[in-house]
Amino acid sequence: MKNSARAAAASLIADALAGHSLREIFDGQLRRLPEQQRPLCRELVYGTLREWPRIDGLLTELLSKPLRAKDRDVLALLGIGIYQLEHMRLPSHAAVSETVNAVQHLGKGWAKGLTNGVLRNYQRRSSELDNMLTPAAQAALPEWLYQSIGREWPDALDIISSAARTQPPMHLRINRLRATRDDVLEALQAAGCDGRPHERVDSAIILNSGVDVAQLPGFESGEVSVQDASAQLAGHLLRPAPGEQILDVCAAPGGKTCHIAEQQPALEQLTAADISADRLQRVQENRDRLGLDFELMVCDARHPGEALEAEYFDALLVDAPCSASGVLRRNPDIKVIRQPGDIARFAQLQREILKGVWPLLKPGGRLLYATCSILSAENDAVMVWATEHLPGAASGALSHPQAVPTEYGIQCLPSLEGGDGLYYALLEKHADA
Repeated sequence: MKNSARAAAASLIADALAGHSLREIFDGQLRRLPEQQRPLCRELVYGTLREWPRIDGLLTELLSKPLRAKDRDVLALLGIGIYQLEHMRLPSHAAVSETVNAVQHLGKGWAKGLTNGVLRNYQRRSSELDNMLTPAAQAALPEWLYQSIGREWPDALDIISSAARTQPPMHLRINRLRATRDDVLEALQAAGCDGRPHERVDSAIILNSGVDVAQLPGFESGEVSVQDASAQLAGHLLRPAPGEQILDVCAAPGGKTCHIAEQQPALEQLTAADISADRLQRVQENRDRLGLDFELMVCDARHPGEALEAEYFDALLVDAPCSASGVLRRNPDIKVIRQPGDIARFAQLQREILKGVWPLLKPGGRLLYATCSILSAENDAVMVWATEHLPGAASGALSHPQAVPTEYGIQCLPSLEGGDGLYYALLEKHADA
């Protein structure tokens, strides 16, 4: 593949359509491009995937027959062409011609005529085609997810689907060991970065436009971190107290662990555990940049074994692996990778993690459970199981103005300018358990 941002983007989208996570493949592919082409490639990949269920519906109408699996890159390039015509400030003729030219970079010259014809046809029929789409496709959501959200959050369906199609807002977290929020706001203003305090999360600042972290005042010196406001609630809801011993069970990349350490420097012990040593490297980098001090441990939370002592910790944070249905705008490949059956598999994994770490909690201790899902099967339903199967477990009370109360916890819903879709619930262990 030659140095073409559009061809590179098409290859990345094709890999996502084949089931590969962008998190695993994106950076490696991007490094092969000249630096000046990387921003365009990034926008095309993330923007097109945010719109993919809609674009896929349009292409189904525009193509006389489905393309072969080995030509997913051509299908992806057609999608990129439609995305440019709909969402980018680029003259229509340039969007079409540049997309057609990119076919050659994919080594599939036979598709030039097809690409030109499909995009020209789309331009002529765009209004007609949009009316032919299903409600799920018009909302740019997979049918199964659209139906699930519609059942569980009918009043918020339009907001959730709209948020999933937008670039996420950039939120900062203040390291109060090194700066106040006013200090950071003043530094941002001096650097020409417009920001404002988050009204509901007192550790958060909302930037009016994104900034490269390398240019972000206070980032390298550890005064600020980039973290969504909903994710910052974990540190507040856990309520770390002086002298406590706390374990973050699924810690990578470390944002929540670092926030706990920033909030309560007088902890007796704080441990960040994760199943992957490579993932813990990110935690260590964040810890060191922020000037914090806590332990790192490689550990499978389902089977901690003798690595961690039973009834040792005052509090556990379990930020469990999940469907990521609440962070689609940050992980738009989820729209094409995730399948309905995945939800039950994640729920089973979440139950196994809770069962594995529960013995580590002292009687009278607390466990904060978190996911970045908006689906009850991974949230309240898991808490129902926990209260029925974990010895001495009881549901604790949580509330926050950033979130909507559920039967067993609270749910942050994704919105256009607000935070991501995160769920939190509290389990308390009876003192006589």
